[in-house]
Amino acid sequence: MQDFISELGWRGMIHDIMPGTQEQLAKEFTSAYIGFDPTADSLHIGNLVQIMLLVHLQRGGHKPYALVGGATGMVGDPSGKSAERQLLEEEELRHNESCIRKQLSSFLDFEGGKNAAEMVNNYDWFKEIGFIEFLRDVGKHITINYMTSKESVKTRLETGLSFTEFSYQLMQGYDFYWLYQHHGVKLQMGGSDQWGNIVTGTEIIRRKCAGEAFALTTPLVTKSDGSKFGKTEQGNVWLDPKRTSPYQFYQFWLNCADDDAQKLIRIFSTRGQQEIEQVEQEHLKNPHLRVLQKELAREITIRVHSDTEYQRAVEASQILFGKSTAQDLQRIDEQMLLTVFEGVPQVAVSRSVLNPEVNVTDFLSEMTDGYIFKSKGEARRMISGGGVSINKTRLNDAMQPMDFELINDKYFVVQKGKKNYYLIKAE
Repeated sequence: MQDFISELGWRGMIHDIMPGTQEQLAKEFTSAYIGFDPTADSLHIGNLVQIMLLVHLQRGGHKPYALVGGATGMVGDPSGKSAERQLLEEEELRHNESCIRKQLSSFLDFEGGKNAAEMVNNYDWFKEIGFIEFLRDVGKHITINYMTSKESVKTRLETGLSFTEFSYQLMQGYDFYWLYQHHGVKLQMGGSDQWGNIVTGTEIIRRKCAGEAFALTTPLVTKSDGSKFGKTEQGNVWLDPKRTSPYQFYQFWLNCADDDAQKLIRIFSTRGQQEIEQVEQEHLKNPHLRVLQKELAREITIRVHSDTEYQRAVEASQILFGKSTAQDLQRIDEQMLLTVFEGVPQVAVSRSVLNPEVNVTDFLSEMTDGYIFKSKGEARRMISGGGVSINKTRLNDAMQPMDFELINDKYFVVQKGKKNYYLIKAE
């Protein structure tokens, strides 16, 4: 059984830790929790650091709790936000909670055993608490000076902070107190931007019941260029395949910079230190092989999606970046094909022109309205030079008949030169 704090240490996953936390975990079986925002029906890879905290906690023999903020999600956490968020209704939040639990089950063991993971929703206790009761039993224990000293509040005071968001700190602090009282939870964890909210919880526990609780946060992960991790030009990289396809998910990790990959594999892999250091050494010997990125992409894609989806993503990657064949193209379904060739120029042609009497030169120039080649002469020259392929089959005769099999009975993939692809749809 691994030592939880030591494990986080070599992985670079500790930012702040309250004194006594390591001693508490070494002394006894400990329950700990992390809160997750339920304002979407899927987690994204920005949540993965916190998920991995719970994974390592459970692997260390302790009990993880995932708290879904059904109540606090109706209020909105001001931490890291420049404006107040839109508030959601209970029905939508409950749906989101169900989706999040399903995703967490890919990482955590919720079945049986003393340290089986549990999910709780803070709406279940907050819905029973009246406003006056909350002010009397919680608000009186924390001063305004204490609350406004927290970074999440200070950064919003100049631009404006509603009382609703201001109260978030007390609500999260009460979550910790409630879990301490009802489930014996003694440790709350989160990102470094949550430190103020977390220690407010330890303070409420101390003041209300003279209890001792602990806090631990992780560094906020950024890329080597300083930009926010987990964001692309298209937005968040989601765990839900309907929002981010397994292929796009795999490609995100595969395209990490070397400096990022070395940091990320320590955070997101469950491999031991010796194994990861060995992979790092292999990568240093031949950086062009991108060993770190491939191992990182493999492990996370399998965990989030499945081994089957990982294999399909690898095969799809070969279509664009490797030595794939016409048979490889025929094996992928339409959704994967469109995902792989997202952003590639598309042109529609009539099925009536698809017959052996039409040659490839005429088809790639006149019958695609000059979209791929402006003239027959240009097409003939490039075909004769071996620079054109259809469905991964290189053309060697400018008069070759257009008798290629459609992919999914609908598409041709044309490659012009090394990097120019076109997707032709038969209608």
